Amino acid sequence: QALQQWQGKVLVVNFWAPWCPPCRKEIPGFVNLQTAHGNAGLQFIGIALDAPDTVRAYVDSAGINYPILLGDAAATSFARAAGNRLGALPYTLILDRRGNPVATLAGGLDEARVEGLIEPLL
Repeated sequence: QALQQWQGKVLVVNFWAPWCPPCRKEIPGFVNLQTAHGNAGLQFIGIALDAPDTVRAYVDSAGINYPILLGDAAATSFARAAGNRLGALPYTLILDRRGNPVATLAGGLDEARVEGLIEPLL
């Protein structure tokens, strides 16, 4: 999938896996932020690194309200190019409306921190 399909939006691209406890902990905040700011041009995109059936089951149970893409070797390369040299999960990339990187964040994030980063971009 090309990120250009969301051109003009503030993007929060999150690399995660269903087996990752910090990933699971941050997802409800992402769901809340997508609901609260989606109409203002915010778009979360999850890139899941696990088997399709496992991802689908978790997405359904967690009520994720944003697109989830299945990651492969190309997704891992993209994450490394975006600064995730150690392959940490979760890993989050925030892009402004022009597609410029604003933040790259390794480890779990809380809702307030992400909101503080995205609000000036909306």
